[in-house]
Amino acid sequence: MPPSPCALCKINRALILRPKDHSKLCKPCFISVFETEIHHTITTNALFHRGEKIAIGASGGKDSTVLASVLKTLNERYDYGLELILLSIDEGIRGYRDDSLETVKRNAEQYEMPLTILGYAELYGWTMDQVVEQVGKKGNCTYCGVFRRQALDRGAARLGVKHVVTGHNADDVAETVLMNLLRGDLPRLSRTTSIITSTPSAVSADPDSHTNIKRSKPLKYAYEKEIVLYAHHKSLDYFSTECIYSPEAFRGSARALIKNLERVRPSAILDVVRSGEDMAKLVPGSDEGCGGTCSTSIPLAEEEEGGCGSSAGRTVGSDMASMEQQLSQNENVSEAGLEVEITSKRVDVMAQRHDRLTDAVPLPPRKKGQKVKGQGAAFTPKKATKQVMGQCKRCGYLSSQDICKACVLLEGLNKSRPKNAIELGYEEQESETPKAETTNMTNGMNKVQLGPG
Repeated sequence: MPPSPCALCKINRALILRPKDHSKLCKPCFISVFETEIHHTITTNALFHRGEKIAIGASGGKDSTVLASVLKTLNERYDYGLELILLSIDEGIRGYRDDSLETVKRNAEQYEMPLTILGYAELYGWTMDQVVEQVGKKGNCTYCGVFRRQALDRGAARLGVKHVVTGHNADDVAETVLMNLLRGDLPRLSRTTSIITSTPSAVSADPDSHTNIKRSKPLKYAYEKEIVLYAHHKSLDYFSTECIYSPEAFRGSARALIKNLERVRPSAILDVVRSGEDMAKLVPGSDEGCGGTCSTSIPLAEEEEGGCGSSAGRTVGSDMASMEQQLSQNENVSEAGLEVEITSKRVDVMAQRHDRLTDAVPLPPRKKGQKVKGQGAAFTPKKATKQVMGQCKRCGYLSSQDICKACVLLEGLNKSRPKNAIELGYEEQESETPKAETTNMTNGMNKVQLGPG
């Protein structure tokens, strides 16, 4: 069988089966199509303007690395006139973030972009290792998501940047849509499906305030598999290890479902994203022009504890199998005529009461809103009120509540933090054996001696 030619140029041999539409492309055509689609997303949504300073949220992973490479290429090719810098957040996860930051440092040299690193320990006094030690592995993504979102805004404010771009792709958006549906949290769809997740706020008159930060997702319609293919064929340097604390996240369940749908229908990811955008327009109180800031105060990156399926998002199908078995047994029993109708005396009495009520004289029609004697006022549905965005009274961050989510979480952590620290010290004491060392346990505040009486 002869090799298949590229579906676009008809000259080169097709080497790539594109995940989005299963078209067969050669390497140069795939790279060109991928970059052109990102350019179309940027221009269609008017994400940038000339002379703008853009901070790229860089983690060292495939998404942020590809985003930095593509933006640099498109900025030079189409003359966007942008000033690009890298902004990284150090969550304080040993064995994961420290290694990925080394990749970010190499990317900064390769793309000739200035790099700024901001840590949780500097901003909040906690690292994620300490948070996990305190709260456990379940629910830790809530802390990390809230802290990271605020840290990006604070870092951008320090650099004088008004626009932060992140590497969220189509798979991430589709997973978020499913998570909101599974949790029944439809009001958040307006923000999670918007390509601009936050707009400059009118609550702060200070132009340098970290509440006036615009956030956007240029890779919103790019498939995760195509991002990996682009990074591979462009020989980009990125960090591929997953976070050591992420398997417990609820997002894993939505991710497994999305991957299963993609195997059956390649366009399922974009279909879910488009459906989420359409549903967001129908949700009461949503506002397409607000960029999602008028929805609930729960941050976009927040994860919920628990969820469907196993902790890693994998299910064995035992629940569905048992349900199908039960339904099959019910059908067999019904066909065999083995069902027995069980009645009780209470059921017969209720039937008699119903018959007497139907024979009674009908009541005259009531006017709309008219009260009935012995009953309360007529029921009126409660209107959904639109939340008004303000500022946190403690840190000044954009929030619809008096105290933002990050300050609430920090307050809970600080209350549980012990005031006394236990330190290990080594002291040399004189004894028969020269230079003998003994280990003493001391209290961080003072030494305690135990004695009789």
